[in-house]
Amino acid sequence: MDKQRLKMKILFKYFFPVFGLIFLCSCKNKEEKKSLDITPVAETTFFKEAYRPQFHFTPKKMWMNDPNGLVYNNGIYHLFYQYYPADIVWGPMHWGHATSKDLVYWEHKPIALFPDENGYIFSGSAVLDQNNTSGLGTPDNPPLVAIFTYHNANKEEEGSNDFQTQGIAYSLDNGESWTKYHSNPVLGNDEGIRDFRDPKVFWHEPAKSWIMVLVAGDHAKIYSSTDLISWSYLSEFGKEVGAHGGVWECPDLFPLKVSDSGEEKWILIISVNPGAPNGGSGTQYFIGEFDGTSFTSNQKAAKWLDWGTDNYAGITYNHEPNGQRIFIGWMSNWDYAGNTPTKEWRSAMTVPRKLSLIKSGNSYELTNYPLEDFGTIFKTGIKTDLELPAGKSESIAFDNYNQSEIRFTTTDRKFELSFKNNLNEELILTIDGDQELFLLDRTNSGKIDFKEEFAQSIHKMPITNLPEGEIEVWILMDWSSIEVFINTGQYVMTSQVFPNEDYTNLVFKNTSSSILTISALEINRAESIW
Repeated sequence: MDKQRLKMKILFKYFFPVFGLIFLCSCKNKEEKKSLDITPVAETTFFKEAYRPQFHFTPKKMWMNDPNGLVYNNGIYHLFYQYYPADIVWGPMHWGHATSKDLVYWEHKPIALFPDENGYIFSGSAVLDQNNTSGLGTPDNPPLVAIFTYHNANKEEEGSNDFQTQGIAYSLDNGESWTKYHSNPVLGNDEGIRDFRDPKVFWHEPAKSWIMVLVAGDHAKIYSSTDLISWSYLSEFGKEVGAHGGVWECPDLFPLKVSDSGEEKWILIISVNPGAPNGGSGTQYFIGEFDGTSFTSNQKAAKWLDWGTDNYAGITYNHEPNGQRIFIGWMSNWDYAGNTPTKEWRSAMTVPRKLSLIKSGNSYELTNYPLEDFGTIFKTGIKTDLELPAGKSESIAFDNYNQSEIRFTTTDRKFELSFKNNLNEELILTIDGDQELFLLDRTNSGKIDFKEEFAQSIHKMPITNLPEGEIEVWILMDWSSIEVFINTGQYVMTSQVFPNEDYTNLVFKNTSSSILTISALEINRAESIW
């Protein structure tokens, strides 16, 4: 949650007291879920609204932002998220909830956590307390424990700086219902830090303790606990490294082994807003070591998980059963998140992505790439190869590129792809090997005038470390988004796009002085997950 947008609460002060009465009456310890359950939508229109993604997670209706509490337990992947059930703009935050058995198809669940006398429910994480260290469950029925930030808007309005604290809630029925801890908050804000939030918690076996990393304005702080209730300060990281164009948010700390070598490094993910390379919100990462007390890294400059404008506040799953590190991000940007041209709902999540660590020379890079199971939703469409002489183009018609995947391999490094419709709108992707850049141009892609920042420039991504030889390009297009993965996720760009009509032509253009070869080109239609 970014402090700049907290000013938006003014928009709600005239009607929030009405909701406040509901919240305070219904949100004692056991969470009531009846007062703000989402009204059913007619089957004839459900999830067919303009720009509604067909294979990305979206709420049934109203506002959504950061993914929260990503945790796996008893065959279920839980996705909680920042949610405001009364409007399609940001408001008093709840935790929405959805579940999946495969991270492809999702089931919407009732609201998990409501605001209470301690404040709104901001971002956080969830863990399975397998050994019942908290005492909130039993050895036979260990609890799921959610750890989140309370945001006390009244304190903030009064001018106090200690308006953000950390609370917990627990579930004994695998997330179906939640009880808030009776003595919240469990971590106060004695230092009066204005941006003190977004706790990510995990069990660190060598230290035999729970570790919490959260953000404190321009850096991260690390705490430990043996019971998820009493927390002790350990260390901090980041005041003078990485990107600092705005406030730090949504940290995540975890180990990863380098592909093919088994060497283990620790990764710290930090979102920052503003200050991303293409404007507004973005997600950086650091590679280093964690000894149970401190995270250290020799890295000074920011590395970016995704160079697009629309992958923010992402975190990874706790307790993933296959040992994978799976990431989901919020597919939007605070520069224009509240202005995008949707009506019944607003915002989507990225597709779930597997994070991997690769090493080239002395450099480490974090890759992110869709899960293998995700490919099952695509149905065979067009398969072909292309050979284009210098300066030539070829157009491929397809009934709906806005619900599709495009995959191919190539050894070439200088060409252009344009998605076009009958309104002369186009979305242009360029690989420029001479400049070692990937470019995404949405300045004539469709609806762009809802906010100046949306299409004020062409987005750029350095591709300076691509290997020699063949590379793969995988593009996922949904009704209002595009995700581009180059060389199995070594370079990634995610962007929202709002054409006034479906794209039905893809033009490959050879911008080099030699023959362009596109091999194993596939254009496949995606099934709806709804």
